[in-house]
Amino acid sequence: MDPESPFDPEEPAEPVEVPFDMLSADALRGVIESFVLREGTDYGAREFTHEEKVAQVHTALSRGDARIYFDPATESITLRLKDQR
Repeated sequence: MDPESPFDPEEPAEPVEVPFDMLSADALRGVIESFVLREGTDYGAREFTHEEKVAQVHTALSRGDARIYFDPATESITLRLKDQR
């Protein structure tokens, strides 16, 4: 290992933010759909269609109210709402 390198494979890597506009349209859609499907059932006053939920998440990303993260430890991507950490 290079002693000058900041990367240490022994240390768990922190998730890295991925700007949503750096993803292809298909990749972004896949990330959003995966998030929407994991979120489960609505319990509000009104049910939203899958497409409405996808649009809401896309809007949240555009506004900065949600962010996409890549976790190198698990090699997975997740979407977090602004108030989640």
